[in-house]
Amino acid sequence: MIQKVQLKSIEGFLHAPASKSVAQRAIAIASLAKGTSVIHHMGDSDDVQAAIRMAETLGVQMEKETDRVVITGGINVPSQSLDSGESGLGIRMFSAVAAALEEEVTLEGRGSLTRRPMDMVEKSLKAAGVKCNTTSGHQPVIVKGPYPGGTLVIDGSVSSQVLTGLLIAAPCAKQTSEFMVKNLKSKPYIDITCQMMKEFGVEVINNDYKEFTVPAPAHYQGREYIVEGDWSGAAFWLVAGAIGGEITVDNLVRNSAQADKAIIEALVKCGAALRQDEASVYVKKSGLKAFEFDATHCPDLFPPLVVLAAACKGTTAIKGVSRLRVKESDRAAALKDEFGKLGVEISIEKDSMFIKGGKLKSAEVHSHHDHRIAMAAAVASLLIDGPVTIHEAQAVNKSYPGFFRDMEEVSSY
Repeated sequence: MIQKVQLKSIEGFLHAPASKSVAQRAIAIASLAKGTSVIHHMGDSDDVQAAIRMAETLGVQMEKETDRVVITGGINVPSQSLDSGESGLGIRMFSAVAAALEEEVTLEGRGSLTRRPMDMVEKSLKAAGVKCNTTSGHQPVIVKGPYPGGTLVIDGSVSSQVLTGLLIAAPCAKQTSEFMVKNLKSKPYIDITCQMMKEFGVEVINNDYKEFTVPAPAHYQGREYIVEGDWSGAAFWLVAGAIGGEITVDNLVRNSAQADKAIIEALVKCGAALRQDEASVYVKKSGLKAFEFDATHCPDLFPPLVVLAAACKGTTAIKGVSRLRVKESDRAAALKDEFGKLGVEISIEKDSMFIKGGKLKSAEVHSHHDHRIAMAAAVASLLIDGPVTIHEAQAVNKSYPGFFRDMEEVSSY
């Protein structure tokens, strides 16, 4: 799909899409819970659909209604491989969930996921006493439980997603699990996991993100659960308001554990005019200055932050580039290449990215099959007197299928 975007300004009101990170965790936890859970507002992103598909393949009963899914917990040995689509969280999390079973389970992915590393899954599950194999560190992932529990050491420097899966699966073990975690990144995502586990009836003891204790055997309890709005997707609109008009985005929980609510901090640092209450954020265009920001624990903010930095006077420095190498694309290289086509000067030194603000130009860019690159390029058109033509723009379906529809709602051309 080729999408040509030429925005003059942005104005209006949008409802933030459902958080796919929260929705996928809700599906995994409800799949292991006793009784029935009703999950509201899960959205229709590709990653959420993949999580539903994997749970169904594991024998979980699903009743899909207009804006909710009724899940009756209980997993069984599947008769076929689990299809995780292009969901990195999905394959890493459900690898651990599948380890609760005593028979072999194979998990596969497609598209960009075939290139993303899975060696951390293999290493972590083996450290947890689970049989696990990959193909030279890539999918398919073959898992054979049971996961025994006990004490294990986890490297959290590359991804927190395997730890999320092991934490979620830990109540199914025969004994209490004690996780010794080294150099954990993306701590807010672990906060989400622990918070949701507690809401479904299992409390995790967190000792300064270095040790986690999960009691076992223990049981999740089915419940009603409302998936909150996605700060990651909303960040693009908040940046759009700051650089090209004004916008209000609601369905955003102010005290959310989501890492990407840190977009507010970045907007304040660069001088954006904004107003926030408990459930919404209003942002209006104003004079913007270069800023410094540490995105180590919120690497998904890099694409909207690059757009924001391009509109700022001076050179912005964003730390955390090392977290971008194993996303849907090599996101650091993709941002440098594609925004370079738009006239944005980007340099990378060690773990920092430097973006020089200035005038942008019309160009054709490629999403690299990365949903966040596609959305960033579209928003960047607010800074250009001419169109931005985005190749493979359908990548937005991974997290935000309604992105271009919402753009129509609030944009002038």
